[in-house]
Amino acid sequence: MSILFGLIGGGVMGEALLSRLLAEKIYDPDAVVVSDPSPERRTFLQDRYRVGVTTNNREVAAAETIVLAVKPQILSAVVADIGSRETVNSNVLVLSILAGVSLNRLEIAFAEQPVIRAMPNTPATVGAGITAIAPGKLVKPEHLELAKKIFGAVGRVVEVSESLMDAVTGLSGSGPAYVALMVEALADGGVKAGLPRAIASQLALQTVLGTAKLLQEEDIHPAQLKDRVTSPGGTTIAGVAALERGGFRAAAIEAVYAAYQRAQALGKEG
Repeated sequence: MSILFGLIGGGVMGEALLSRLLAEKIYDPDAVVVSDPSPERRTFLQDRYRVGVTTNNREVAAAETIVLAVKPQILSAVVADIGSRETVNSNVLVLSILAGVSLNRLEIAFAEQPVIRAMPNTPATVGAGITAIAPGKLVKPEHLELAKKIFGAVGRVVEVSESLMDAVTGLSGSGPAYVALMVEALADGGVKAGLPRAIASQLALQTVLGTAKLLQEEDIHPAQLKDRVTSPGGTTIAGVAALERGGFRAAAIEAVYAAYQRAQALGKEG
C-alpha cells in the first residue's frame, strides 16, 4: 500500500493526531509512516498503532500528506532532509503545527508544495481539541478540505488569517495549561475551606467542565452566565470580588499575551 500520511515527530501532539486518525479510520495503519529520532518512541508507536516507523525523514516525504510536529528550533534540520524539490513531490500537502513558524518561512522551505499552518491544542488527545488553520498561497479547496478532515478528527477546526496564528497559540495552544492551573487553584481553595482533597478536585474539575459545556451549548456570553449565578449580597459575588481584587482577569489576559509574544520569538529562532 502506498504511503498516504506521514508524520515527522511522534511526540504528544503527533500521537494525538495519529491515534484519532486511525480510530476514525481516516487512514489505515499500513498507509502511515512516522519519523522520530527516539528508538523507544518508535517502538512504542509501532507496537501500539501498527504504523510504519523510521528515522529517515525522506521516507516520510513519500507520503501524500506530511505533518510537521517537531520543535520549531529544529525546522531547519528537517528541511535539510526533505525540503528539496527532488525529495518532495509538488502534489504533497504539508501541514505544520510548529508554534511561531510563519507561512512565509514554511513556503520558502517547501517552495512548490501547498502548505497549511495549524495550531491544535492538547485536548486533541481526547478528541476535544480545537485547531486553527491558515492556508498558504498554493492551497486549493481540496487541500483545505483534507486539512479540515484531518484536524477535525481531534476536535473542532476554525480558519483564521496567518496574522492571527501567534495569537491563537497564546490563547488555545497554551490555554489548557492556564485552565489546569485554575482547576488546581479551585481545588486548593476547597481544601482551604475544609474539603477533602479528592472531593475538592472532583468538584473543581466537573465545575469547569460543566461550565464550558453550558456556555457552548447555550451559546451565551460568559458574562451572562456569571450574572445568572450571582445574587445580591450572595456568596458568588463575594468570590468574584475577591478574584477582581487579586487581578484574576488581568493575569489571564497577560498570560495569553506573554505566550503570544513567545510564539513570535520562536518563529525567529532556528
